[in-house]
Formats: sequence, structure tokens, C-alpha cells
Amino acid sequence: MSSWGAVHHGPAADLSDSDPAGRLAPGSGTEVGTADEADEARSIPRPRTPIEPAAPVRTRSGLDTTAVLPYAGSVASGRTRRLRAWMVTAPVDLAALLAPLMLSDRYWRGTLFAAGLTVAIFATGGLYRGRRHMSILDELPNLGGRLLATAAIVAIIAAMRHGSVEYVAGFMRGVALSAGLVILGRAITRSMVLLARRRRWVEHNAIIIGSGPIAAELARLLRRYPQYGLRFVGCVDVDDEQAPGRPPLIGTLDNLEQRVAMVECDVLIVADPHCLEPRLMEILAHPAYARCDLWTVPRLWGSRSPGGLPDHIGAIPVVQIRHTTLSGPRWMAKRASDIVLASIALVLLSPVIAICALLTLCEGGRGIFFRQQRIGRYGEPFDVIKFRTMRPRDDHESQTRWSIAGDLRVGPIGRFMRRTSLDELPQLWNILRGDMTVVGPRPERPYFVEKFSAEHPDYAMRHRVPVGLTGLAQVSGLRGDTPISDRARFDNYYIENWSLWLDTKVLLRTVAEVFRGGGR
Repeated sequence: MSSWGAVHHGPAADLSDSDPAGRLAPGSGTEVGTADEADEARSIPRPRTPIEPAAPVRTRSGLDTTAVLPYAGSVASGRTRRLRAWMVTAPVDLAALLAPLMLSDRYWRGTLFAAGLTVAIFATGGLYRGRRHMSILDELPNLGGRLLATAAIVAIIAAMRHGSVEYVAGFMRGVALSAGLVILGRAITRSMVLLARRRRWVEHNAIIIGSGPIAAELARLLRRYPQYGLRFVGCVDVDDEQAPGRPPLIGTLDNLEQRVAMVECDVLIVADPHCLEPRLMEILAHPAYARCDLWTVPRLWGSRSPGGLPDHIGAIPVVQIRHTTLSGPRWMAKRASDIVLASIALVLLSPVIAICALLTLCEGGRGIFFRQQRIGRYGEPFDVIKFRTMRPRDDHESQTRWSIAGDLRVGPIGRFMRRTSLDELPQLWNILRGDMTVVGPRPERPYFVEKFSAEHPDYAMRHRVPVGLTGLAQVSGLRGDTPISDRARFDNYYIENWSLWLDTKVLLRTVAEVFRGGGR
């Protein structure tokens, strides 16, 4: 029998009958921990309801076995499991950077600017990303370098705006104080997070994708060392054959979505799966895993994490892959920009919107707005708002007709509004409500979402993010009767390479398309 203690012969074992730490009694051929580890395991409460065991599988020996989820008990509540690194460090950094205002408000403008610039530079440098191995000494070179860069920038700006040496010197003393407080705050927060992890107050459920030697070692390390903040709940691979020496298998890649939901998985770690990389990338880009953090064990020696901050679990290097969706500070920045842009656009374009409404009323009569169900983020439906440019015969035509280009029922005003995309302006209200974003994949009707998702595997991945008023695919000429596979490819590229500058480029190209009349 494997040393993992996750395989039981005979009937399916209820979790209440299994060892919560994944160890069985002496003499069973499984690993037995120390007395301290046993006490720690006993301190972990059993779940209130049993978790359904994985389906029976057949080993090479021909015996039916059942993989039981190991280590399912946890003292961490659902609320603490949703905590992320930036939620702890960013507020402390901001408080330290604004601390000089408590001593003097003479430099309040410069202090606010320096605080915002520092947080932005920290974010771009990866200093708000989650880390498995936490040490202030590891972060100090990167932290100190970015603090010095910020200090140099604000010193140059202060010297250019104020000729007084006394003013600049006083301001820089506040900058130096805030820098020291940032380092002190980082040291304190790191100690607090490590304490919370060791006490299992904060931990995240982790599934390892793979079942080879690296996956087995990772599973052992996560069980033995809680300071990494991950609670190992099992492995998945191409097949669910439980062989000697393999870590606990709770399913396959084909049923990974169900296993992620069943164990409330927060983190996926790619170790050494027995499948081709393109297939694995296709699986992990599915919207079902959008809320999971994705980590991987680099296959090449010397691989480093983004931002030059190496990370590891034990002696195994791990790298957090760039988020497959928009979440955390990235989503907050995008949502804030959406609210600002939509609000400004509604105010500045209100005369244009009023004229469009009047022209629509004159050409088509009452009912100037057209509401239609579309599919948004995570496949959730919502009603999109547009100016009416024609009246369909019935609801079936409205939901299933792909294009109305050349339709004689579209009048000259409606044709002009569609060509210039002015009929899309009411969607600014959808953006303010949170149904849509300014830049993102264009929303589609449920009928076509189901059809295209079945024909093109990449299409459903578009729904990892909110749908947009404009998108990279549209400004790249993929409108109307263009290949759906090309649209999906552009949309997924946008999601995986998002930045505020990319949004800016799409908006500039959108304005050019509007003036050129490149609409459908």
C-alpha cells in the first residue's frame, strides 16, 4: 500500500472514519507523524458534513479502491480563506506612506503623490503578489530599490516646483520616515501572516495537478509545513489509477471542475501532469477556474518568478502564473477606470445621446430603447440596452438571427447609427451598473454562446471577464461575418495580457473606427 494513507480497500470510507491528517495507525504501512504533529492534527475539527469520496478506481493489482480526500478539516473559515496578500500589505503600506501627515500638513500634496506613486510602483514590481515562502529579508532588496526610485522621482519634482532648499529638505525627511515605516510595516505583517498560517487561521485549499515524484514531494511538504498557507486536498491527473507511490488522487483532469467546486479549491499547482501542455492550458483557461490562483513548478533550471522575486515550497521552486482572469487590484483598477470613463462619457455625450433618442423616435416611433438578453461574466445573463434601429418580426428572430446587414427594415438613421456605433451609447448605463466594462469581449446572445461554445473550445473562455462596450477583436476588424475562432483568439489574448495601457490603445482605436464609420 502507498505511504499516503489515502487508499482504502473495500467500501468507500467516510471522512469521519479516516485520519484527518492523512496518517493511519502504526502497522498499516503508512507514515506516522511525531507527537506534536498528532496533537496538531487532533486540534483540527472534523467537517460538519462528510465530503463525498472520489469514485472507486482500479489499481494495477486489480483491487477496487476509493481515494478519500485527505486533510479535509480546517479551522480557517470561508471568509479568511478569501483573504489575499494585497489585502494585508497594501493598507499597511498606505498607512505608513501617509504617516508624515500626522506630523505636518505642509507637504500634503507631495505626500499624497508620493504615496500613490509608491503603491503603483510596488504593484508593477509584484510586491503585492501572494508568496508561498515569506521572508522580509527576501523582499528587502526589491523593496528598498523601489523606495529609493520613488524618493528620487518625488525629490526631482519637488526641486522643480519649489526652489527653496529648506522646503525640499523638509519634504524628503517625511519621505524617508515613510520609507522606514513601510519596511517596518512589512516586517510586522509578514510575521503576523506566518503566525496565522502556522495556526491554520488562514489557509487556502490546494489541488496539485500531477501525480509524479514532484507532485508527491509537494503534497508531503504542504502537509508537513503549514507556513506555506496551503492545505493539500489531493491530486488530479490524466487517469485516476491509484498506484503505489502516487499521492492521493481525487479525480482526473476531465472532472477537475467538479473537484474544484467540491473541495472549495482556491489554488491549483501544476507539478508534473501526464498530459500535453496545450491541452492543460486549454483546461486551465476555462472560466470555472477563474477564481483559482494558478502556480506551477518551472521545468527549466534557473526559472524565476515575475518581478525577480523567487519563490519556493521547501526546495521546490514555484512560480505564480499571471492571472487567467481579472481579480484583486487589477480588477479594482479596471472597475474604477470604468466608472470614471462611463460617468464622464455620459456627461459629455449627453447632447449626442439626446439627439440619437430624438432621431430614433422620429424614424421608428415609440420604444426607442432595445433590450436584449446577453451573456456576461461567468456565463450570467443580463439585459443589454441599445437604441432601436429596427423591429424584429418576433422574439425568435431577435435571439437567433446573426446579422441584419443589408436588411431593408433598417432605415437611413438606424443604418447611420449602426455604422458609427452610436446605437451602443446606452450601454454606458450597463457599465455603471456593473453588467459590462468599457473594454472587453463583446457580449453575445445565449443562443449563439451555446452554439459557438460547442463549435469552438476557446469561445467559452471569453467569459472569464466582464463583456465590454468595445474590444480588441472589434478594433482589429473582426466584426460582422468574421470567423468566430479569430474573435475568440483575440479576446483571450486581451484577457491574458490585460493592462490599463492596452485598454487605452483599444479606446483610441475605437474612436478612430467611429470617425471612420467602420461599424457594421
